[in-house]
Amino acid sequence: MKRKFVARFAAIAAAGALSLAMTACDSSGGGDTGEDDGGSAGTSDIRVGLAYDIGGRGDRSFNDSAYRGLQQVEEELGVTDVQDIEPTEGESDSDKENRLTLMAEEGYNVVIGVGYAYAEPMRNVAPNFPDVHFAIVDDEIDDVDNITSLVFAEEQASFLAGAAAALKTEEDHVGFIGGVETPLIHKFEAGFVAGVAEVDPDIEVEVQYLTQPPDMGGFQDPARGQRAAEGQLDAGADVIYHAAGASGNGVLEAVAEREAMFIGVDSDQYQNASDEQKPYVVTSAVKGVDTAVFEFVQSVADGDAQSGVQRFDLASGGVDYTTSNEEQIGDIQDRLDELKQQIIDGEIEVPTEP
Repeated sequence: MKRKFVARFAAIAAAGALSLAMTACDSSGGGDTGEDDGGSAGTSDIRVGLAYDIGGRGDRSFNDSAYRGLQQVEEELGVTDVQDIEPTEGESDSDKENRLTLMAEEGYNVVIGVGYAYAEPMRNVAPNFPDVHFAIVDDEIDDVDNITSLVFAEEQASFLAGAAAALKTEEDHVGFIGGVETPLIHKFEAGFVAGVAEVDPDIEVEVQYLTQPPDMGGFQDPARGQRAAEGQLDAGADVIYHAAGASGNGVLEAVAEREAMFIGVDSDQYQNASDEQKPYVVTSAVKGVDTAVFEFVQSVADGDAQSGVQRFDLASGGVDYTTSNEEQIGDIQDRLDELKQQIIDGEIEVPTEP
């Protein structure tokens, strides 16, 4: 099976154009045979381009979840032509527009932007390519026909993270670290704080953001995440939850060094932790970016492309908490499942703003 990877866009040339640095590698599959490999009908005509958010692949979180969805597209749908593209540090909206435009011009008929930062660039580009199926993760665009929005109830999973922190703390003091203070990350904070209060309103919650817009570096600075976590631990917190992308790797490092407790985000961060770090990962508040990416591409392959806003919540299985670390989660799982069901049943309404 042939697969194209784009490691990074080159710098803007004098003429203002962006060029792609691409390599292709062949596996024993020998390229596209014209067969569907057991996937959906029409997958041989599908070409998928996916552009990562800040932090890129390898963040063990949001972007890596999108990458898993791309892998599933290849493996289960038999789509042989996929392209994933890393962001560049400090890039502008025009860089993103050029990236989306280039993918569409190269014939990628499914183009996915991972992260709300692609909202305006995609809104500007999509009308120029009405036959391309665009999708954006984490923002709602409902006025462009060929853009599908893949959004999540992050606050619901974060509520369970907050409840888990409250149930595990021995110091009645927990922490939240956000990467960049934006409305999206406010949803994580709001859910987390509400979950803590549901268990014990007297527990102290430290809240800290690494950067403020327009500085989006808070999502890709593990050293800063580590320093923030060390500060919260010094202040007395013994459980820390982050929504900080790749910066969360630094949070985990600090927490494990102090033998405190860590709650991950977006992906099951227990699975990606080192053996030395695993004992300190209580759970992760996950959202199925991989599932959303896969189901969107599958809908296109099936000839019934998803449109409008596709929302993933606890009831649909689009967000959840993880149970990989049985030693940490086992004694509180029944309580978390009870709270989860109350949210699904509408008995608990989780706030989306702090």
